[in-house]
Amino acid sequence: MKCDLDGLVVEAFLPNPGRLQELLLPGSNLYLAREGISASRKTEYTVVGVECGNNLIMLHTHLTNEAVGCLLENHLVPGLEGAAVVRREVRVGHSRFDFLLKDQEGEIHLEVKSCTLFGNSVAMFPDAVTTRGARHLRELADLSRQGFRSAVIFVVQWPRATVFMPDYHTDLHFSRTLLDVRSLVQIVPIAVEWMPGLSLSGRVTPLEIPWSYVESEAKDVGSYILVLELKEDRSIAIGSGGERPFPKGFYLYVGSAMANLTARIERHLRLRKRFHWHIDWLRANAILRMALPVRCSDRLECDIADRLSRLADWSIPGFGCSDCSCRTHLFGMGGDPLERPAFHHLLQYFRMDRFEEKGFTSSIGAG
Repeated sequence: MKCDLDGLVVEAFLPNPGRLQELLLPGSNLYLAREGISASRKTEYTVVGVECGNNLIMLHTHLTNEAVGCLLENHLVPGLEGAAVVRREVRVGHSRFDFLLKDQEGEIHLEVKSCTLFGNSVAMFPDAVTTRGARHLRELADLSRQGFRSAVIFVVQWPRATVFMPDYHTDLHFSRTLLDVRSLVQIVPIAVEWMPGLSLSGRVTPLEIPWSYVESEAKDVGSYILVLELKEDRSIAIGSGGERPFPKGFYLYVGSAMANLTARIERHLRLRKRFHWHIDWLRANAILRMALPVRCSDRLECDIADRLSRLADWSIPGFGCSDCSCRTHLFGMGGDPLERPAFHHLLQYFRMDRFEEKGFTSSIGAG
């Protein structure tokens, strides 16, 4: 990725497979480590962390593993206080896990996941689809069925977190897998705090998982936001309503599907289809940048549209709202919404912070 280092643009390697869109915004302050260029690497610098408010968020997944090793050695991981590290990078069959531990009851195979997606007090993992992560969970569960013990630590890089959930909005399969293996694999979510010198504060907070809430919400239903880009001013015929002017820029369309949400979004991804909704005509003329599901048993479509109306630079009246009382479900922005903190805060509210606001914390620990 490109970074401004004292006025000089440098390329830096980011050792993190996530999207990190809400953290790596233009103008964000990054922590870089100078590694030097060698035969094994093309960039001189490595991105280690990013500032979020007054906190340092660790982005380097390998350093997160080192931190877990340190916490284990100092008996600071809740539920694993009596375990000692036997060795790292342990192969079992075709699998490889981060740690092999041992306590008075025997060996434990441990996998580490770094979580950088969070709201006010809720953290979620993953922030991008991870087939590898789901495979690790299944492999750990298989070890458990064979009589071995297994665990996964989710290291939340946000000290204010109190609740952890799988991100069923982004990766429903991973989330359902975590639900399926929770009785076989010890799941340990912890929040840590990094100091400016890239050292751990020693503060480790065990996080609650509201299993019953996750069970009820991790389903293929809910709302979604489509982010589209129109490269130039266009006059587009929308169904039988005639042509309408669309200024160039970015568009955000809000829809919902209270059944088969994934299929609905996949339909929007396709260009070849029978046109039915207003969005189909715009989709044929614009570039679809991203589809952002908000899985929820409640219909949030109109609430999302209302909040987007407060952020938008303009809107297209009467678009996609024939079955509700909203003025529109299509909003325009002159700049990329994915580079606007306010848009990420909106998405964060409906995906995470709404859990806290609605008082769902009463369900924590149930299930």
